[in-house]
Amino acid sequence: MLTIKDGIVLKGQDLTPVRENIVIDDGKIIEIAKDVCEGKIIDAADSIICPTFLNGHTHIGDSIIKDEGYGLSLGEMVKPPEGVKHKALANAEDGEIIEAMKKSMRDMFESGTTHFIDYREGGIKGVELLRKASEDLPVTPIILGRDDSFYGDDPDLRKVKIAIRKLLKLADGIALSGFGEISDEVASLIVSRCRKAGKISSIHVAESMHLQDDSLRDFNKTEIQRGVDAGFNQLVHCTNPRNNDLELIKNSNVVVCPRANATLNVGVVPLNEIFSKGIKPLLGSDNLMLNSPNLLRELEFSLKIMSVYYRNYLNPKDLLKTATTNICNFEINRYIEKPIIDVNQDANLFISKKYSKNPYLNIINRCETKNILYIMNRDIHIKNV
Repeated sequence: MLTIKDGIVLKGQDLTPVRENIVIDDGKIIEIAKDVCEGKIIDAADSIICPTFLNGHTHIGDSIIKDEGYGLSLGEMVKPPEGVKHKALANAEDGEIIEAMKKSMRDMFESGTTHFIDYREGGIKGVELLRKASEDLPVTPIILGRDDSFYGDDPDLRKVKIAIRKLLKLADGIALSGFGEISDEVASLIVSRCRKAGKISSIHVAESMHLQDDSLRDFNKTEIQRGVDAGFNQLVHCTNPRNNDLELIKNSNVVVCPRANATLNVGVVPLNEIFSKGIKPLLGSDNLMLNSPNLLRELEFSLKIMSVYYRNYLNPKDLLKTATTNICNFEINRYIEKPIIDVNQDANLFISKKYSKNPYLNIINRCETKNILYIMNRDIHIKNV
């Protein structure tokens, strides 16, 4: 048993700042109160206690080619099967991919991330590689697989169905690159089979304006509308909404990736407007070939690019929720056990130095990896990671 004492706790789903003590027994929070104090003491005076981060969107296999292809277009970088990423993954040894992913997961943990949702290339083998890489690490991957049989205008639906069945036995769901690579029939099959299996179906939408233009020209619908109509329960990017797209995703699970969008020069997601609509997105760092998976950097970048681009300040508490507690609002939360700081929750939290009277800006604007004193994930207690 231990007590985290005298810190500012970002408590519950709303991240309410309270100066209270947290008592933890066997990896679970059993009490939060001002005067309680039992067992070993961790002095958190002059510290902020924050829920650990969930990275809402990664491609961790890209760890093998960090910063390669910088300056190329979105399609040249990541469009399957001929993008820089896909060629590199096809030519890499399994051991090389596993070691690169392990290092990236350690980097995630050191910067406060204990959970991440990964778009895993390479079919069943790709899922198995990430499962193996994450063994014995204090980070939980939520793995969404895909298969090369999904691509093309005239896919072999028999092969598609077989691939879906195999993936859903091992993965947490299925994730697609985008509508430009698949038919509507494949999309419908994946959504229905994932729903039946109680797993996640996800797709990139509206990452660039030209993809939106192509979709409107060819289908008289935006990519976002196609994603909503198809029934995907997670939409990634939504960087370039058109028409009434933001109204359409009011009840959708949305993930935004501002640094990746900036790196690929495809736009700035309108987070201000998304928040104003009551949408509660997750924050993701996207391809590791483009960015580090450090959500502290993602949070700070997002805070500042929005104020510059849209001439309007973000609410820092709303922004911090995108990396911590917004998952509680997601339909897919039932597939993802990501605790908050509250009684009867697992102790998934980190303790960082306090520099600011604003606890949200303290994390977003001031905190660096070196300022994180402890990270806890179940029975993991690490100081000066």
